[in-house]
Amino acid sequence: MAGHLETAAPKIFATLDQTERVFSVRDLEELFRKSLSDWDLPDRTKVSRWLEFLQTKGSLRKLTLQAKGYTPLVRYVWGEVSAYRLAALLWKGAYLSHGSAVFLHGLTDDIPKTIYVNREQSPKPAPSGGLTQERLDMAFSRPQRSSAYVLTVDEFRIVMLSGKNTGRLGVEELPDPTAETRVLPVTQLERTLIDIVVRPAYAGGVTRVAAAFRGAASHVDVPLLVVTLRRLGYVYPYHQALGFLLERAGVEPARLQPLREPGMEFDFHLVHGMRDRDYDPSWRLFFPKGV
Repeated sequence: MAGHLETAAPKIFATLDQTERVFSVRDLEELFRKSLSDWDLPDRTKVSRWLEFLQTKGSLRKLTLQAKGYTPLVRYVWGEVSAYRLAALLWKGAYLSHGSAVFLHGLTDDIPKTIYVNREQSPKPAPSGGLTQERLDMAFSRPQRSSAYVLTVDEFRIVMLSGKNTGRLGVEELPDPTAETRVLPVTQLERTLIDIVVRPAYAGGVTRVAAAFRGAASHVDVPLLVVTLRRLGYVYPYHQALGFLLERAGVEPARLQPLREPGMEFDFHLVHGMRDRDYDPSWRLFFPKGV
């Protein structure tokens, strides 16, 4: 059997070179069954023997990733794969978001060591009950929850986010900065700005969020921003926070008119758990002093 695998090695390796290069066990089993005839391997070839061959003669390696309190995650990697690409391919349909998207859009000079991956939840019913000022104030008086699903790969932390189901709204492909011939699934600019307003901690905090808005000010598409926000269907009036940050970033008032059109029924909060804060009456928004 080893002789058959040795003979077929060039074809097998060429196939793997053309794949996404990050696999679950099931992915590899499906690839094996689909490709047996293409590789001219006998039907009796065992997938376990093939996997052993790839790890000893090829460049397949097994990764066992552990997040505290969660079942270990096992993946197989073929060849050299960047941490960003590995993170994006750990779960089917996942994509890079928040602080990682800020970096990949060139909105920060920092090279972050934390990678944020959004794996959307299944569709859920819309929340019941209307929004009131009392409910809004109570919700934002407490610290915002953060994901505890954190994997460590070399010097990187990969944080898995269970985002609301959006059908991958506003996800595009951007070049992998460490492998120019590869692309990564990443939230587009407008979706990214919304995401980091909703969860500023996943972009390094509100100061870095404000810096990202300054970087995006000259080329953000405000009408697309409004459409994307509407399609995301948030209960809270995030248009007020977006307008405030874009105005502070230097965007002309006329360009911000689409963000004023939904109206401002409530006083809103830029971040959770603020103590020392100011208020912008134009956007009806509380924000931390110094932002």
